Amino acid sequence: MSLPQYITINGTSYASEKLSDVAKMQAMNVQVVDAELARLQQQVAIAQTARNAYIAALIEAVKGKDAAAVAEKPKKPRAPRKPKAAAAA
Repeated sequence: MSLPQYITINGTSYASEKLSDVAKMQAMNVQVVDAELARLQQQVAIAQTARNAYIAALIEAVKGKDAAAVAEKPKKPRAPRKPKAAAAA
């Protein structure tokens, strides 16, 4: 990894070529850590997407189970209808 031409620290820009070897090493360490943080943030985004998919599947499974339980529940038999009274002639 190489350093950019200028490095800005707390609003002040420094020419990379004028930095001491120790400062250059620390700047490179910051770059490595920034790259690792970006990679980890991508991993978190992937895990969050998977979690959301699992939650959606769980909700569907719970809803599906409830719907199946209602469908399997036997219905109460209806009482027989009373016959209509015969019309008086």
